[in-house]
Amino acid sequence: MRLGVAGPVGTGKSSLIATLCRRLADRISLAVVTNDIYTDEDARFLRAAGVLDPERIRPVETGACPHTAIRDDVTANLLAAEDLEADFAPLDLVVIESGGDNLTATFSPALVDAQLFVLDVAGGGDVVRKGGPGIARADLLVVNKTDLGPYVGVDVERMVREGREARAGRPVVALSKHDEASVQELVDWVLGTLASYRAGGHVAVDPGPMAPHFHADEEHEHAHGDEPHTHAEQHAHAPAGTHPA
Repeated sequence: MRLGVAGPVGTGKSSLIATLCRRLADRISLAVVTNDIYTDEDARFLRAAGVLDPERIRPVETGACPHTAIRDDVTANLLAAEDLEADFAPLDLVVIESGGDNLTATFSPALVDAQLFVLDVAGGGDVVRKGGPGIARADLLVVNKTDLGPYVGVDVERMVREGREARAGRPVVALSKHDEASVQELVDWVLGTLASYRAGGHVAVDPGPMAPHFHADEEHEHAHGDEPHTHAEQHAHAPAGTHPA
């Protein structure tokens, strides 16, 4: 099974993956693909943490906004995952970490079988109310770093409650790596999803593409009734070597 981990910059995705590896490496066969724009920083963090054989951690340098490599053109990540699967067969789980992105980023179901979206309390208690396909429809929402709530003025219970409301019953885990019960809840969810996948009961669900949007220089088009460009169309129309803001 391939498990995608997405979320904004600094929410603790790499730390979450390190926690999972520590807890699961003796129970299942694991590998990790990390994504950074220009470096292999997240891969080096995980290797230095000693959570897996370093060869089981492969970096992808996207060279562009993180969502391009997890949704728009997943080739680099697919090749990295397939290389790991060939080198360490049989693997039970490949975790693919997105580079930090905004609330619209989700994985293509062509790349992952399940995905979780990570927020953290230090990003503000209101962020969960801002919505987006990852928050609303990823297989799991993780509200991370709950131990920081008292220090950043966030009502963690309210943030988690509003996350559950936004997800219409889909699961939410309130996580702190210092809280054993919450770590076990995350581990149980991963193992349960893996068991369902093995039994043929898990269906990859696409949380949905990023919403169409347009830039200021396209307002003239809208004034004349033209449809906004989708994000993919913006990439196609952008000059080589540039990226829409």
